[in-house]
Order: sequence, then structure tokens, then C-alpha cells
Amino acid sequence: MKSRLLFIVVVNLFFVGPLKADMSSTIAKVKPSVVIVGTYKSTNSPRFTLRGTGFIVGNGNLVITNAHVLPQPTEEGAQAALVIQIRVGKNELEMRPTTVLEVDPIHDLVLLRFDGPAAPALSVRDSGSVQEGQAIAFMGFPIGGALGFSPVTHRGMVSSITAAALPTPSAQQLNEKTIRSLRGGGSFDIFQLDGTAYPGNSGGPLFDPDTGEVLGVVNMVFIKGTRESALTHPSGISYAVPSVFILQLLQRDKAN
Repeated sequence: MKSRLLFIVVVNLFFVGPLKADMSSTIAKVKPSVVIVGTYKSTNSPRFTLRGTGFIVGNGNLVITNAHVLPQPTEEGAQAALVIQIRVGKNELEMRPTTVLEVDPIHDLVLLRFDGPAAPALSVRDSGSVQEGQAIAFMGFPIGGALGFSPVTHRGMVSSITAAALPTPSAQQLNEKTIRSLRGGGSFDIFQLDGTAYPGNSGGPLFDPDTGEVLGVVNMVFIKGTRESALTHPSGISYAVPSVFILQLLQRDKAN
């Protein structure tokens, strides 16, 4: 009887569920799909300017990033071409021309398509199952590439799931932008993270540290003071847009 119980315990230890991958394996899986989003113009100095992070999805020629990463018409250098830098070797980057397919301004997302051969794409999971306290990781190019053009990974957890647009305390504080956002369904749940993101992380994937599946897009980095103070005085509050809105973009792209 005792030997039978011991056998059952050993079997349960080995077959209790799917084995979890270690973080090193997950990083190796995610890293080839994370790209640098920026602009290029031969007469500029420097020719390439990093604007944020993105990641490959869908058929391997599509990229998700934040809409605010795109250059605005009024910005200096706005006429530069939108490009991504994609990893084609261990330490080699290749520049690819990029086209904007759709901008989702409410959720600050954009779907891009790049030219050339397809690259490894990340799997996007429906974020409806994400819970507060869940472990997460995110990857990107913090401080606008000041740490180099090698993706940096951070770990953390979902510290809160909260509304991205909340009604203001009094009518006097309501402005035109807030009213338009609330009327247009601008309020949606967003993930608050306990990991600190920096400028340059915007648009990077928030992913499951065990499977590498995308759960959201890093966004809305709150910084105390100026951009320069981010290095010495990070607020520690970062956010991510849930991946359900990525899936909606991909579904609309398939329907077109």
C-alpha cells in the first residue's frame, strides 16, 4: 500500500500540469520578435532616430506599437521615412521600410506592415484572463536606446487593473478632450504595473514570463519632472494596454 501511494505521489509531481519554461528560454523566444521603431532620413544627423519599441505579430510582417510613437506632422524631421530595425542575426540589425495600416487613437495603438521576408511573430493571448497579482515581463529599448540597441527585459506583476479614463471630480475640471473621450467610449481597463518602464519602452510587449504570449502593450510611462530626470527619479508607475485591443486590430486587418 505504501509503495502504491509513493508511486502516485511521484506520478503527480511529474504530470501535475504543463512544465513552466525558465525565464532564459522565454527571453530567447521573445527577443527575435521585438523591433526598434524609428525614422530614417539620409540628410539627417543621425540618420536613424529611435522613437520606441514594437513587436511582430500575425503573419510575420505585421508590427504593433503605440500610436504616439509615430512622428507627428508638426515635428522636426516629420518627413523622414518610418522604418523598423529587425534582428536578423545575433548582433545584426536590418532596416525595413514600414507602412501604417491602422491607427487606434483611443487605445494609443498602431498596426504596421514592413517590407521584406517575414520574421518570427509573437502569439497574442486574450487579456480577459489577466488578474491582479499575475506575474508579467516586458521587453524594449529603455531611455531611447541610450543603453544600446539590445532589448532589455524587466519582470514584475500586474499591481492593478483600473480604468484608463476616469470621470473628473467636478464639472469645473471637465475639458473638451475629456468630454470627447468619455462620449466616445474612451474609458477602458488598463494594467498598472509595479515594474518601472522608461521612455523608449513604449510599444514593447507585455508578456507571460512562462509562455512568452503577449498580454498587452507597454504605455503611459509616468515620470517625475523632465524626461532627463527619468534616469534618477523614475516614478515606478507604468501601464500597459490590454492585448484584447491588439486582437481587434488584427481581426479588422484580416477583414480588409
